[in-house]
Amino acid sequence: MQELVEKQPKLPADIEWHFIGHLQTNKVKYIASFVHMIHSVDSLKLLQEIDKQAAKHNRVIPCLLECRIAREETKFGLTLADASAILSDPALAQLKHVQIAGVMGMASFTEDTAQVKKEFEQLKAMFDAIKQSFFAQDDRFCEISMGMSGDYRIALEVGTTLVRIGSLLFGPRE
Repeated sequence: MQELVEKQPKLPADIEWHFIGHLQTNKVKYIASFVHMIHSVDSLKLLQEIDKQAAKHNRVIPCLLECRIAREETKFGLTLADASAILSDPALAQLKHVQIAGVMGMASFTEDTAQVKKEFEQLKAMFDAIKQSFFAQDDRFCEISMGMSGDYRIALEVGTTLVRIGSLLFGPRE
């Protein structure tokens, strides 16, 4: 978040900024005025804070539900039951400045491409289940954010709509 806030004013104003990574509720206020999409929503509490901060800027911020598909303990995310509970909560209907636009997931960091593909297929299945149950008539629920520089080709095979390929474009991080 700090890196995004630092870089945003230095780059052209027409860039669509996507926030990827764990987002704490107390940090939303720093990005709500300019972020195009938040890929990592993992609680109703976070959605409520995004809504509150987006309202201050008279914006609607598209958000992706971060789903846990990796076997790694360091990864964040919701189960299908968790996501369904958020989407069924009456409090969600009160939020006018967020839009649930899809799901995001990160595969395990492994060389086992079969495992990565299986995890991406799990995310695609979660997307399909959520779409059918909650957004069958809403074309705005359309994004599946999966795949990074090392596994984006597998994600494309499975049906991703957004890939996160910063290392491929800009090189490895220092």
